[in-house]
Amino acid sequence: MTRVMGRPDRFRTFLKRTVDEVTKLGVDSIPLVIIISLFIGAVMTIQMQLNISSPLIPSYSTGLATREIILLEFSNSILCLILAGKVGSNIASEIGTMRVTEQIDALDIMGINSANFLVLPKVVGFLIFMPVLVLFCIFTSFLGGVFIAAFTDLIPLNQFIYGIQTMFQEWYVWYGLIKSLFFSVIITSVASFYGYYVKGGSLDVGKASTNAVVASSILILFADVILTKLLLQ
Repeated sequence: MTRVMGRPDRFRTFLKRTVDEVTKLGVDSIPLVIIISLFIGAVMTIQMQLNISSPLIPSYSTGLATREIILLEFSNSILCLILAGKVGSNIASEIGTMRVTEQIDALDIMGINSANFLVLPKVVGFLIFMPVLVLFCIFTSFLGGVFIAAFTDLIPLNQFIYGIQTMFQEWYVWYGLIKSLFFSVIITSVASFYGYYVKGGSLDVGKASTNAVVASSILILFADVILTKLLLQ
């Protein structure tokens, strides 16, 4: 990471590669985020309504509980665990392939800081775009719940929307965004580490990709506990 965080040799090349990584790692992940969020938001609404239906509990509680789960955990921690599988495996396999085909060795021979050249644009690009993915996740998750309220008779739509608005705390949105920034660095740096130090052939690239996803997922869960304690105490 010391080599990665050094000053880029050519800043214009760094900016160009960063924009490419934003597109490849961030923008290309939007369809996956939208599909998952829509269905998870719908499922959470159904389960909440079925499990807290009681004359003693206000009907808007379904929207309120769904909102809290989405803002506090799903839109950041669970989303990043999912993206660790897509983005992390992509990064590890890409850099690992460059290692086994000796492209990284060629960069080192030319006097280029290969770790900085390859990894830093990925870390910065995904870090920049991660809040956008979180906001997409929040919006589409709420939209999934709205679809259930609008097209089924489980809960009145006006009560669900009222529950989403009731006792809203803006800090929960910032809390999710802050956590996602830490998680994005974990995903890109861990995946790059496993890809950069691959030894062997194409089979080892596949193993490195799997190990990168497992390691980044464990670190995300570990960081989730620490950040939750620090940000919500």
